[in-house]
Amino acid sequence: MLKAKELTTYARLLVQLGVNLQPGQNLAIRASTDAAPLVHKLVEVAYESGAPHVLVDWSDDEINRIRLRMAPEETLAFVPEGKVEDFIRMIEGGAAVISILTPKPELLKDVETSRIATVTKAMGKAMKKYQELAQGGEISWTIGVVPTAEWANVVFPELGEEAALAKLWESIKLATRLDHGDPLAYWQAYANRLEERTAWLNDQQFTRLQYRGPGTELTVELPKNHRWLGGGLKNRQGVYFLPNIPTEEVFTAPVRNGVNGRVRNSKPLVYHGQVIDGFTLTFENGRVVQAEAETGNASLQALLQMDAGAAHLGEVALVPHDSVLSKLGVVFRNTLFDENASCHFALGAAYPFCIEDGVTMSKEERAGNGLNESVIHVDFMVGTAELDIDAVTVEGRVVPLFRNGNWV
Repeated sequence: MLKAKELTTYARLLVQLGVNLQPGQNLAIRASTDAAPLVHKLVEVAYESGAPHVLVDWSDDEINRIRLRMAPEETLAFVPEGKVEDFIRMIEGGAAVISILTPKPELLKDVETSRIATVTKAMGKAMKKYQELAQGGEISWTIGVVPTAEWANVVFPELGEEAALAKLWESIKLATRLDHGDPLAYWQAYANRLEERTAWLNDQQFTRLQYRGPGTELTVELPKNHRWLGGGLKNRQGVYFLPNIPTEEVFTAPVRNGVNGRVRNSKPLVYHGQVIDGFTLTFENGRVVQAEAETGNASLQALLQMDAGAAHLGEVALVPHDSVLSKLGVVFRNTLFDENASCHFALGAAYPFCIEDGVTMSKEERAGNGLNESVIHVDFMVGTAELDIDAVTVEGRVVPLFRNGNWV
């Protein structure tokens, strides 16, 4: 566990830079009961920062697991309307949102994939408005994490439970720079450097990216007037916030039907408590036409069948292999950390702000500009020390972007 002072620093990082909570702004926190110590600090810091009201939307991982295993099949699609409506109403009123993850990579390994898919799809539909507000840049949001013994045992299986948990906390402290004298200043400066990279990429307006690596030979078209982003974002009020801490990526959206070839994952994907690993996806005209995983194949198939957009890409993200997260040498088996140690893609929804004026477009206009829509947005890692990426200009000139996993 972090020391009390470090826990307070983490809470301040998430509240004051993560969502950049403004005086008079409400805060909604979504968290498991396992994260209670950090949540208590978040609430305290939020009120200190001038929040009139803090709503905590608690969940319990074990209760959720029991329901998934034992509830009647016909009840799994039920989502309590009142609870969702209260949350949506609050964020529509301008509240910021902090989600605290308590990963347990094998929590649902004994649950039928079809039952997980039913609950996931139902919750995705119920929370569609939140997804639209967050992905459209309407609200400030960020993600934090609290390690669990179950997670630590998976990441460091060679250690005893107590030692594994301590080492995982230490790894998270290093990843989030809580060991730095001023983590808020560090991340602000680092985000500024990422934004310099995105400015250059946006000036280039490349037409496509070409990937080559172990098991990967993929071409990804980029929309006209696409926008690369990285570091921080601004919400509809112009307030700067940092959605992910840590963050090492620059990202944009691909053309929905413009992805062709095959790509191999480089790190395990943990999706709703089930591990998916050793998989290759083959794309034709943007859609996955062949997929096979050595581990968790049923979960992969269910993910790809979630809706019409689930088998298309919604995000392409570039992360150097020598990033700070990668240098830690830890496979976290958690997307928040692993995606910032590796180039990655996301299956599912694209962020509207990844094209010029995308947030003001209708769904039909976004689709016409090549953006994908889905109830899911699931990142999977593909970066390795052998990955090469080229970009192609409008004139057809090939520009090397990555060699041996890093920026040229």
